Amino acid sequence: MPRTALASACLTLLTSLCLHAPSQAQQGASALAPRVGELVGGMYGQLDTLYKDLHANPELGFQEVRTAAKLAAEMRAIGFEVTEKIGKTGLVAIYKNGTGPTVMVRTELDALPMEEKTGLPYASKAKATALGRETFVAHSCGHDIHMASWVGTARTLVALKDRWHGTLMFVAQPAEELVSGADAMLADGLFTRFGKPDFAFALHTSPQPYGTVGYNVGAVTSNSDALEITFKGRGGHGSAPDKALDPIVIAAKFITDVQTVVSREKDPFEFGVVTVGAVQAGSVGNIIPDQAVLRGTIRSYKPEVRAKLLDGVRRTARAAALMAGAPEPEVTLQQGGLAVVNAESVVSTTEAVLKDTLGAKNVFRVPPITASEDFSAFVNQGVPAMFFFVGVSEPQQFMDSLKPGGKPLPFNHSPQFAPVPEPSIKTGVRAMSMAVLNVMARK
Repeated sequence: MPRTALASACLTLLTSLCLHAPSQAQQGASALAPRVGELVGGMYGQLDTLYKDLHANPELGFQEVRTAAKLAAEMRAIGFEVTEKIGKTGLVAIYKNGTGPTVMVRTELDALPMEEKTGLPYASKAKATALGRETFVAHSCGHDIHMASWVGTARTLVALKDRWHGTLMFVAQPAEELVSGADAMLADGLFTRFGKPDFAFALHTSPQPYGTVGYNVGAVTSNSDALEITFKGRGGHGSAPDKALDPIVIAAKFITDVQTVVSREKDPFEFGVVTVGAVQAGSVGNIIPDQAVLRGTIRSYKPEVRAKLLDGVRRTARAAALMAGAPEPEVTLQQGGLAVVNAESVVSTTEAVLKDTLGAKNVFRVPPITASEDFSAFVNQGVPAMFFFVGVSEPQQFMDSLKPGGKPLPFNHSPQFAPVPEPSIKTGVRAMSMAVLNVMARK
């Protein structure tokens, strides 16, 4: 989450005290908060062991064999019926407890192809193969916190099964970092084989202070599209550019001109980003290559902004080539995760219960983040949902990071990303358990 968004969230944390009148169902769920806290405190030792094991043994997307087996064993021990290898390496755990709504709770299984540099005693030293090369692997996005919270929530809800009715649908999704695991599970019949849930919940770590929960109504994450453009030229000697057709110059013009789509075509009040993150062309300084390949990312919140940016990228690429008299470029725009959109009906009832449980000052709305998430694939099947953020940072360090000249906190995907486990996991379990109880508790 960007520091500006975190600063805004912090101000919201201190000033937002808007409470909603609780319904009968919300009052029933809130009454369970003390018991939930007791259960979480009693089981934390086991969750800590699980978390540190997962952290030290991360696996990449669609390679999460050990991780999935670990979670499957945990869920079977709790009493869930578990089906493995949904979407290649995902799993679905079902617990039926009478007539009532089906509620989905999702976690992710995968880690990142990067080296951890936290120096923690349980730091990952794992390696795997990605894109044909050996790489370190690390849970630097917090999916291990998510998994421990997921198991803890399952244990809590089963322990309270006399206080709710319905069906728990706990989904462990592979390959979230590849933005393809949710689609793989859906293609493998997730909702046709197990039924479409009535509600869905997911959480994610955030560098905000531990003990806090942030969320939004509407968009929570961004649309993500990948771009790859091959500009075609004619190779030649660097000393005689008139005898060649330089694709690097064409690519450079595109990189500059495409930003006018953002600054001059998009509504300035709407979020939209086009970033070129990789340029591959040529081999040595005195040879003009015959092609240049660009790769990048396009981010937005609203569908109409996304459509404008995609069209603008295509037009600008073709125009740059046309001006140089070059062949039409190859433009590939690949959809990643669409924006996760929280249902107002779910948020408006859940936030009241979370504030009762964690304290009003610790539960607050935050602006949507610019990163992306494929939880949206489940939501876009017509499932009312809520995606929220759980803080993982020491509160004073967080506040110090907001001061002028303050030391920045390591964010998700940083090699230094190191959540504080106990308060982060306990908050995750308490928040998720209460969210589920709120829609399932007996009236």
